[in-house]
Amino acid sequence: MPVRLNITMDEVLYRRLRDACPPKGISRFISDAVRARLHPDRAALEAGYKAAARETWRHELAEAWEATEVEDWPP
Repeated sequence: MPVRLNITMDEVLYRRLRDACPPKGISRFISDAVRARLHPDRAALEAGYKAAARETWRHELAEAWEATEVEDWPP
């Protein structure tokens, strides 16, 4: 549920924000920036890990590096 809030920021920063965002896009931009700055929650992390596990290129890359994971390296 969206919550309305009142914030204060430097006028120059506000102008840059207004110029960078489409009309009616400032709230979305600020929400995305705050979400990115805060640590993701457990559900978001798990969803990301599951999505990464389905990517075939990651498995191929892991297989390519498997040869470097040798336990008996010279001392």
